[in-house]
Amino acid sequence: MSMPLHDMNNLLADLISRYRSQVDYLAIRLEAAQTTDILLRGHKIETLSEAISLGGQVRACHRGGWGFTSFNRFSDIAERIEEVISAARIVGDDETLLAPVTPIQDTCVLPLTGTDPRQIPLADKKALCDRYAQILRSVDPRIATISVRYGDSAQQIMLATSDGTLLEQSWVDMEMRFAATARDGETVQTGRETTGSRKAYEDLMGLEGQVHAAAQRAVHSLALPPVQGNTYTVVIDPILTGLFVHEAFGHLSEADMAYENPDLLEVMSMGRQFGPSDLQIFDGADPAGHRGSYLYDDEGTLATTTQLIQDGVLIGRLHSRETAGKLNEAPTGNARCLDYRYPPLVRMTNTWIERGKTPVNELFSGIQEGVYARNWLGGMTNGEMFTFSAGEAWMIRQGQIAEPVRDVTLSGNVFTTLADIEAIGDDFFWDESGGCGKGGQNGLPVGCGGPSLRLRNVVVGGEANT
Repeated sequence: MSMPLHDMNNLLADLISRYRSQVDYLAIRLEAAQTTDILLRGHKIETLSEAISLGGQVRACHRGGWGFTSFNRFSDIAERIEEVISAARIVGDDETLLAPVTPIQDTCVLPLTGTDPRQIPLADKKALCDRYAQILRSVDPRIATISVRYGDSAQQIMLATSDGTLLEQSWVDMEMRFAATARDGETVQTGRETTGSRKAYEDLMGLEGQVHAAAQRAVHSLALPPVQGNTYTVVIDPILTGLFVHEAFGHLSEADMAYENPDLLEVMSMGRQFGPSDLQIFDGADPAGHRGSYLYDDEGTLATTTQLIQDGVLIGRLHSRETAGKLNEAPTGNARCLDYRYPPLVRMTNTWIERGKTPVNELFSGIQEGVYARNWLGGMTNGEMFTFSAGEAWMIRQGQIAEPVRDVTLSGNVFTTLADIEAIGDDFFWDESGGCGKGGQNGLPVGCGGPSLRLRNVVVGGEANT
């Protein structure tokens, strides 16, 4: 697809000049996108599509009140701007507080390191899904159902604001998800794997071993005993650490949640000790090459790396220009929208816990009875409470990894769990499989990472003692 936005600069500049005096802030964002979506479930192709979309959005703020609309017809931009300005002027009755940023005049492309998926025929992408589906089905007769999902998206964005920003960005994102469900009588177990990339189509090839392992875990788990529910010392691998820091802590660091909730703002007060002195937590789009990486956010703010916790102490949070203005803090470049249909929200980018100094094998030392959990099947958070399901797990006995178990869920309060970190491993892994959801905008690409962790007093759900 030939991206069609290159000739829109003069139009956007003229529109901003015409309407900027009527509101405190005006932003026009145009987007062209090309996507592929393939879903195989069981033996059926449920989705096989390529799509091109062209659209835009207008945001206006007047006396603290926002107007927003999205559209597909570029010939109607002026009418849409007037509607949004009218809406903002109707609801605005306070003060517009937007943290200042340096106006940007830039054109940038996130570079690929290999093949652009747009160069790959749809038939070849479907054949890749077929090959992985066949591997999932062939592992064992007890595999009851499988699914393979492939998606890619190429987006080109143009943003013009009344502050003087005129920005063009483009990138390509890819993702694959695999799942196999095994059944033996009433026992059902599932194995999953997800991978993603903003680098090259080749990153989605050669995954046969990973796909086979997902199905094999499902089959193997059928014969495992359920874990006995209890409170244990738990060691989690870097993938679960990444999930934990994103889901349980990262969302609480998004400043729109804090300024809309005075109780949470009090809990998430700067300078509060949340974890051990060697705990460091970061979020940032600035590190290149990850799925949450970019150069500017969807308000035109330069991407940064924000340290959220330093030496166990809360020192930062994630901002849009509005939340930064309302809390009198610096903008961090975390205003993101899934596409032109949605307004930017405060969103994580790449979130991680920095590696520690404890050798991984020493994390198990001294644990008389505990649980070692790896990978993930799913999870949910509710405020500061979380529950995650491990993809695979083993008991720890007398400091050694012992028998495997199944149906392991880890639950707790994020603040208590951070305080209960006993040791931070010297390993580290970036998980590029994340698709974050918030405010109806699901599947926004993110990265997360971290080392293995040793946690005390974790509630592990499983089979009750009888």
